[in-house]
Amino acid sequence: MNRNLRNIVGERHPMLMAAADQIFGAGGKKLRPMIVFLVARATANLAGMDDITERHRRLAEIIEMIHTASLVHDDVLDDCSVRRGKQTVNTMFGTRVAVLAGDFLFAQASWLIANLENLEVIKLISKVIADFANGEISQASSLFDTEVSLQQYSDKSFYKTASLIAASCRSSAVFSGMDEEQKQAMYDYGKHLGLAFQVVDDILDFTQSTEQLGKPQGQDLASGNLTAPVIFALQRSPELEQLIQSEFTEEGSLQRALALVSEAGGLDAAMQLAEQEGQLARQALAGLKDCPAKRSLELMVDYVLERIH
Repeated sequence: MNRNLRNIVGERHPMLMAAADQIFGAGGKKLRPMIVFLVARATANLAGMDDITERHRRLAEIIEMIHTASLVHDDVLDDCSVRRGKQTVNTMFGTRVAVLAGDFLFAQASWLIANLENLEVIKLISKVIADFANGEISQASSLFDTEVSLQQYSDKSFYKTASLIAASCRSSAVFSGMDEEQKQAMYDYGKHLGLAFQVVDDILDFTQSTEQLGKPQGQDLASGNLTAPVIFALQRSPELEQLIQSEFTEEGSLQRALALVSEAGGLDAAMQLAEQEGQLARQALAGLKDCPAKRSLELMVDYVLERIH
């Protein structure tokens, strides 16, 4: 899969080959294609199929391509210099190449999805790409807004993270010939796993070091992006609200705000939210037959949640 992804970018445009090496060679856990393969195997088992299909394999590549395109554009929007401990495409090659690389990946993914010739999947994945834009616009319009609600945060997290995982899980079930009930169950699994993943990511922004994160600690809060730990802490800390509204102009104010998020119980409340989403993801797997792929999907929830312990 990694080889195919690199070739799709590099063979068409040699200028992007170096960027492709940076994009697909920068580590990353490849969780999203892994989830596609696991749902494919679990639903194929339910359908009595001997193996997953070529369309399942293409879907996994496409999902990773879309995810990577979103990261490249994210790094441009957030002016990030480091991701996964390595320099970003925009740092190494400039904003223009980064934007073009992201655009190319989105366009190429759309073309490959169309070639799978399944209207339901085309609609699902097309909506994901629109959701990415919605999430970015939603985030940009609510920076340093201490009135932002947990529902707004959840909606933004769905657009930016869970939408892709949910759509990929349902698409995988589509290619296994599942009925509507099972397709919806797989969508729900992906949605709740994705929301749990995002909440955990937002917790780690406060609890891990810059070295562990591969990016500066507290970067979201510093840029005014208020995540679950902050939203929970704001309910109990007027001082935190004042610091955010000041946009951390005074020296030491960001460090004080980071400490207040923990002191006001924001991290503990966010952990509970992640656990709730994880439990909903587990429940969505109830209709699958017991098999190694199903057990791995259950363990995927544990893996996501254990990152905060």
